[in-house]
Amino acid sequence: MEWIRQRLDKFKEPFQKGKKLEKYAPAINALDTFLYTPNHTTQKGAHIRDAVDLKRTMITVVLALVPALIFGMWNGGYQYLSQIQTEVGFWEAFGHGALKIVPMIAVSYGVGLGLEFLFAIIRGHEVNEGYLVTGLLIPMIMPIDIPLWMVALSVVFAVVIGKEAFGGTGMNILNPALTARAFAFFAYPTYMSGNKVWVSEASSVDAVSGETILGTLAAGENVEYSVMNMFSGVIPGSIAETSTICILAGALLLILTKVGSWRIILSGFIGAAVMALIFNALPSMGVEGNNLTNFPWYQHLIVGGLAFGVVFMATDPVSAAQTVKGKWIYGFLIGLFAVMIRIFNPAYPEGIMLAILLMNVFAPVIDHYVIQANVKSRKKRLSGATQIKTAV
Repeated sequence: MEWIRQRLDKFKEPFQKGKKLEKYAPAINALDTFLYTPNHTTQKGAHIRDAVDLKRTMITVVLALVPALIFGMWNGGYQYLSQIQTEVGFWEAFGHGALKIVPMIAVSYGVGLGLEFLFAIIRGHEVNEGYLVTGLLIPMIMPIDIPLWMVALSVVFAVVIGKEAFGGTGMNILNPALTARAFAFFAYPTYMSGNKVWVSEASSVDAVSGETILGTLAAGENVEYSVMNMFSGVIPGSIAETSTICILAGALLLILTKVGSWRIILSGFIGAAVMALIFNALPSMGVEGNNLTNFPWYQHLIVGGLAFGVVFMATDPVSAAQTVKGKWIYGFLIGLFAVMIRIFNPAYPEGIMLAILLMNVFAPVIDHYVIQANVKSRKKRLSGATQIKTAV
């Protein structure tokens, strides 16, 4: 490593302050911080100082995503191959899925990091590591057969409009990965919904069907998958959203390392369960329901993108609520609205994306009222203490 350090220092010389290539230094420094721990520390202001920097935080999230990504590659191939042949080997399914998904990841990182470097050079600031997670999340929440040029356009929209327009990493009000998915959904709806986009080659091979469980329920049909299929993830869906087991494994890592907020995760599932229970109770009250309202509440928690969204999107520390009480409210409302949108809008049975984006916008409002309530409570206690002291 010392040999690499020496060569890198020599390569960086023309980019030092006062040198001819100084304005391109952020791009070169990004390579340095990628290979080594940043050698700069906070010099002023009140900050908590420890060994956890942004890069380590982002790498932790990437590691938490790996189980869902690996399973998504296998499931992507299995959902296709199992419909055209009787036996499917693990590596055969994994290879087919990887051939579809790896290019999407490459495009996402290539386009996204290119834009990050460009904005860093133009604005004269260092390249932040925030896109390490966003670049992986964007392909993981897309249909497996989405064209690569759509992935590239979605990334451009997410980075330029969703993040850099607000000032870059740490300043965005919306989750960048969900911003990319929202752009793709509204700009190219035929590639992001329907029964032919969730399984590889479903649109070109007549024998292959790719409807999701929520889509099947919204169409008024019965679901043929078992609860274990739903929980394990052997069902059609976005690349990495299907396996609740793998998602919970990632959630455990985020919680143990304190990178993700357990309050948001737990309250998100509670909110979804409460809304699903309310709709499950409607038929017993004489209100006519449908397949989605009659869908058991616990199954709402393990299908679609709800678990993935609550664990990896809602916990984004930049766009989420910051106060302790605010996190409980924020997560609860995300789960509540996600199931509500699923059931009220059969044309869009998956509501977690819109629920999180909506609450991203209202997160500062939630924090504001939580803080104001705390201020009023403390003033009230202070006033009471003053009156007691005066009486004494």
